[in-house]
Amino acid sequence: MIEELFSATVIIGILASGIRLSTPYLYAAIGETFGQRSGVLNLGVEGQMLLGAFAAFYVAFTTGSLWLGVLAALLVGAIMGLAMAFVTVNLNAEQGISGIGFYLFGLGMSDLLFQKMLGTVETVKGFPKLQIPFLSDIPVIGEIFFNQNLLVYGAFLMVPLCWFVLNKTNLGLKIRAVGENPEAADSLGVSVARVRYFTIILGGTLSGMAGASLSIALLNVFQQNMTSGLGFIAVALVYFGGWRAVGVLGGALLFSLVNSLQLWIQVLGIPIPSDIAVMMPYILTILVLVVTVKRVRSPSALTKPFERGE
Repeated sequence: MIEELFSATVIIGILASGIRLSTPYLYAAIGETFGQRSGVLNLGVEGQMLLGAFAAFYVAFTTGSLWLGVLAALLVGAIMGLAMAFVTVNLNAEQGISGIGFYLFGLGMSDLLFQKMLGTVETVKGFPKLQIPFLSDIPVIGEIFFNQNLLVYGAFLMVPLCWFVLNKTNLGLKIRAVGENPEAADSLGVSVARVRYFTIILGGTLSGMAGASLSIALLNVFQQNMTSGLGFIAVALVYFGGWRAVGVLGGALLFSLVNSLQLWIQVLGIPIPSDIAVMMPYILTILVLVVTVKRVRSPSALTKPFERGE
């Protein structure tokens, strides 16, 4: 059975599904990158994803429109981000504790809404694969990269967009300045509160999109706690990537490929305990953080509240 794992068909399948599985990682981690570059750590990503996943699924299920489902997820994520911004920026709450609170709220509320509004596991017909003309015909590469659904392409588009905004625009300069030295940025006329509001709401919106990519593009179903720690891995990916879009992309691909590998191991019936296979992405998370956390420098003002006049 192990030999099957190294066959060309299975390797292509692992790589293709790994690309798909990286979608929620990318949306959530890119959104978190913006927030952390402005000095805000959001541990509520998982809760935002869960509520976004439910909103997307429920609206798509009741209306038959996947795009309305996406819009609902974006809206719910933005509202969660707005609430997080108020607690973090206006109330100067401890970011780690408030983030955990938002996670628990999203976990409990999505569970409650599922029980009251659906009651049982349902399915929807998710986004179909969209073959890119000519590129999808390239042997092997076409099947892996250019035979995916629209939300997958959108997630990978976020990487160069994030890099461009943070490094080549005036907005990106303000975000980086606020994350490194908010006092200096404030003295130059940059509104620290506005910048952090923008990045936190953007992060929440993309977390909602990450949830939508799970419920109506990858799994086509909503289940209680369906993220299973994915949001926390997305936060870890920001550290892994050194707060850079390209680094986040590399981490997302690494984790999704490991996840894809463990799924194929179970499908092929390879005699490895299923619990150990499922643990692989989480073990990798711990190892990556141990190796990388001391090798990269975080934004100087990360987790530090700011008040004018300090």
